[in-house]
Amino acid sequence: MLVLFETSVGYAIFKVLNEKKLQEVDSLWKEFETPEKANKIVKLKHFEKFQDTAEALAAFTALMEGKINKQLKKVLKKIVKEAHEPLAVADAKLGGVIKEKLNLSCIHSPVVNELMRGIRSQMDGLIPGVEPREMAAMCLGLAHSLSRYRLKFSADKVDTMIVQAISLLDDLDKELNNYIMRCREWYGWHFPELGKIISDNLTYCKCLQKVGDRKNYASAKLSEFLPEEVEAEVKAAAEISMGTEVSEEDICNILHLCTQVIEISEYRTQLYEYLQNRMMAIAPNVTVMVGELVGARLIAHAGSLLNLAKHAASTVQILGAEKALFRALKSRRDTPKYGLIYHASLVGQTSPKHKGKISRMLAAKTVLAIRYDAFGEDSSSAMGVENRAKLEARLRTLEDRGIRKISGTGKALAKTEKYEHKSEVKTYDPSGDSTLPTCSKKRKIEQVDKEDDITEKKAKKAKIKVKG
Repeated sequence: MLVLFETSVGYAIFKVLNEKKLQEVDSLWKEFETPEKANKIVKLKHFEKFQDTAEALAAFTALMEGKINKQLKKVLKKIVKEAHEPLAVADAKLGGVIKEKLNLSCIHSPVVNELMRGIRSQMDGLIPGVEPREMAAMCLGLAHSLSRYRLKFSADKVDTMIVQAISLLDDLDKELNNYIMRCREWYGWHFPELGKIISDNLTYCKCLQKVGDRKNYASAKLSEFLPEEVEAEVKAAAEISMGTEVSEEDICNILHLCTQVIEISEYRTQLYEYLQNRMMAIAPNVTVMVGELVGARLIAHAGSLLNLAKHAASTVQILGAEKALFRALKSRRDTPKYGLIYHASLVGQTSPKHKGKISRMLAAKTVLAIRYDAFGEDSSSAMGVENRAKLEARLRTLEDRGIRKISGTGKALAKTEKYEHKSEVKTYDPSGDSTLPTCSKKRKIEQVDKEDDITEKKAKKAKIKVKG
């Protein structure tokens, strides 16, 4: 029997000298304790060395995909076919391909695995002409080359970029908010009326950057930023402003802050477009279902698209609401119905009483889309579009249920009778004023008084008799 052994240096084909030893699987490791014992079990028949790391990379990528490259095919045809012996391989898939392509009988069993383990432990003594330092260098270089190849091979599927992009987008939003608040408050001492007139932050900073001091608003042209009515209102407010006077140095610092806000805003727009394109490349169906921002936050929360694909629909539904979930479990109250998925457009356009139901259905369909994007080979968004259409139809059914009646088909609209005003004259009934019954079962007051008088007279007669 021959053994095909792959190393980082080249292909090695060994001849098994004593096949009887292979029958004892549990004690086979004892035969490879020393190089001398190993040489009595197997002997190197042929060694095909790689010329460089590029050749080794090509060979191992073919082995990983279950294919035979030209070099291995040449060796097998030359050595194994001439020997007319079965070939032991470490990978059953590779053995099937060799048998199909070259018509060679291949063996893969637990005994072969133990044999491979023993050869690997005494590889330096079994393969002469290869120094341990060279072997270690080739192993390290091949490992680095394989890692780079795998990354290049799935460059469009690297979801780490999405995680970093959405985190940076959130950080930029926080910084922009702080900068704009500081800018409005700072310039508000000089021209407080401008903040009330211009509500858009970016337009506010652009106007401020162009004009600077409020004295320049009278001669400035702001038509590229503002409509004519708003521009006239700004100029009128600048003439009668209640703000304080500031120095040129103060204005320069404020303008520098405005420049920072504008640059960060432009970069944020560019980053958002990049995130959209990356999400459509990596998870097109998830993007269609929940949008690029919610989808990116779900991926970032789970760590990667593959980790997210392992979650159940109920977990995806409340992903992002972990604190509320454990607080509810601890206090034995109702658990939250949604987490990050609440910000999806489908949940947002639903009435409050149906939000929980729609978020549950959306989470179920989103999980299907996540798994399709993570494990599927097709990169189209057809499945996401179809599932979203089903959810929108279901949403319309839920919203219209209030004006539909239960019928044989459940589709007929509720019929309401036409209102007609009827004038009826009603008289007042005074009998409804009293809540007491007309015929009381209790005794009347007069009857009670008479009985009291009779009892008093009897009591007096009894006293007289006692005295007598």
